[in-house]
Amino acid sequence: MIKLIILWVALLLFACTSQPGSNKEKHFGKLFIIGGGERTTAVLNRMADEAGLRQGGNVLILPMASSERDSAIYYAEKQFREIGINAVSSMIFDSASVLTPGMLDSIANARLIYITGGDQSRFMKAVRDNAGAEAIRTSYMNGNMIAGTSAGAAVMSELMITGNEMKNKNYNETFRRIIADNIELKPGLGLVTSAIIDQHFIWRSRHNRLITAILEHPELIGVGIDEATAILVSSGWAEVVGNAQVVVYRNKRKSAKLSPSGYLGGSLTVDIYLPGERFGL
Repeated sequence: MIKLIILWVALLLFACTSQPGSNKEKHFGKLFIIGGGERTTAVLNRMADEAGLRQGGNVLILPMASSERDSAIYYAEKQFREIGINAVSSMIFDSASVLTPGMLDSIANARLIYITGGDQSRFMKAVRDNAGAEAIRTSYMNGNMIAGTSAGAAVMSELMITGNEMKNKNYNETFRRIIADNIELKPGLGLVTSAIIDQHFIWRSRHNRLITAILEHPELIGVGIDEATAILVSSGWAEVVGNAQVVVYRNKRKSAKLSPSGYLGGSLTVDIYLPGERFGL
């Protein structure tokens, strides 16, 4: 009987440690990562429901990625109010700002933090050198939801795609080549540590840049979220929400090959997930 009990406990411990949700993110809050484009009523309602906003709490809009911050706030507030969420506020600060204890408390205790679109590097510059980024992470660790669209999706990664090419200074969002030392990655918020997030993915044909990132960082997976589509991340799982697809690249051999002329090669697997499907992070 004692041997059976020991065996049962061992199997239970193995099951707990082998599930995607067993990583360090499982006790945290939720992420709602939107690939940009249209934010449908269905997507917004799912975000609000998963954040628990129907039971109380507030939305805090952070528009610092946008070059037109007032407009970003206006349209985000409008969409939340259209689905019946009226407890909506906003906050604007930059890298030179000194965040007061009241401001930090507002960030850390918001039921839903919503990061607008724009330029992900602009957002990270605004929050990196003050306590803003840490307050966002604290909110997540407190069990709240962090959401973002477009640039607000890119900042979720620990390694963040900026969109810049190191070997082609003329901006081309699709990347023409899969070559080494070309993609610019900078630190993001680090709310997703196992993947690099890309956005507007299928609509803007951004495959080459995400493939490049995963070949050069084989320990990570690449998650490309299309427009009007999101992933809901909770307990180590990502569920596809919205209209279109999410493309996931995995580096099969955890390595890459390099030609003398700098072209990258390797062996990747590709999964295309539809709304309602889930995958492990």
